[in-house]
Amino acid sequence: METQSSEQPGRMAGLTTLSLVILGVVQIILGTTISKSIALTANGIDCIGDGFVSAVVWIGLRFFRKPADERFHFGYFKIENLASIGAAAVMIILAAYIVIRSYNRLYNPETIELPFLGASVALFAALVAYALGIKKYLDSRATNMGSVRLDAYNTIKDGTASLLAVLALILASMGYTIADAIVGFIIAGIIITIGFAAIKESSLMLVDACDGVCIQLGLSLRLMAENLDGVFAAHVIRIRRTGPVLQGEMEIAVSPSMSIKDFDRIRSQIKELSKEMFPEIERLSIISHPHVEGKPDFEDDVVSTR
Repeated sequence: METQSSEQPGRMAGLTTLSLVILGVVQIILGTTISKSIALTANGIDCIGDGFVSAVVWIGLRFFRKPADERFHFGYFKIENLASIGAAAVMIILAAYIVIRSYNRLYNPETIELPFLGASVALFAALVAYALGIKKYLDSRATNMGSVRLDAYNTIKDGTASLLAVLALILASMGYTIADAIVGFIIAGIIITIGFAAIKESSLMLVDACDGVCIQLGLSLRLMAENLDGVFAAHVIRIRRTGPVLQGEMEIAVSPSMSIKDFDRIRSQIKELSKEMFPEIERLSIISHPHVEGKPDFEDDVVSTR
C-alpha cells in the first residue's frame, strides 16, 4: 500500500485538532462564565476531547507510514488500531465527566444567560465539525483506515452534539431549563456508544480476529483460483486484517508433474486477480500440494480465520 495514502488523512486530523480545540475552549469559557450552560460546557469539553482524539489518530498515522523493518516484519499497520483504542478511551473518560456535570445540573438547575449567543457559537461549531467529518469520512473510504473512520464518525458526532447544544439553549431560553442537563446526558451517551464500538473493533483486529467478511472473501478467492487452468482445488487457510489491509494464505492442488515455471505463472495470476477483486489485500502467500486422483486434496476444506 502506498504510504502517501495516509498523508491527506493526517493533514485533516491535524486541522481537526486545531479547529476543535479552539472551538472547545471558546464554548467552555462561554458556558462556565457567561452563559452558565452545562450543555454548552459539555459540548466544549466534547470538542476538546474530539480534538485530542484527532491528535491521537494523527500520531498513529505518522507511525503507519513507516515501512517494515528488522523488528516489525509486517510493518506498523497495527499502530493504527492502538491509536483507535487510545482515542476511544479518551472519549469514554470525557463522557463520564459530562455525566457527572449533567447530574449535578439536573438537581441544581440554573438560569441560562445569553442563550442565543451560546446557540450561535454552538451552531458555528456544528457546521465546522460536519464539514471536517464528511471530508475525513470520504478519506477513510479511500484509504480503508479504521482510525480515520473513527475520527470521521467522532467529528460528525461532535457536529450532532453541537446541534443538540443549540436545541438545549433555545429550549432554555423558553423556560425549559431541564433541557440543559438532559442534552448533557444525551451527548455523553453518544460518546460512550461510539467509544465502546471503536474499542471492540480495534481490539478484535489486534488479536487477528476476522468476521464474516473474511469468510466471504476467502470463498471468493477459492472460486477464483479453482477456475484457473492447472488448479484442481484451492483452500484458503487464513485471512486476517492488519490495520487497513488484509493478509492471507492459500493452498492450491496442482499436478505433481507441474514445473516451477508453470506454478509461478498460476501464482502470479491468482495474486493479480485477487488484487483486482479486493484491493485491500496487501499480501497473499500461495503454496502448492500435489493432486492425487481418488484422494481429497485438503483434509479440512473450509475457510478458517484468525
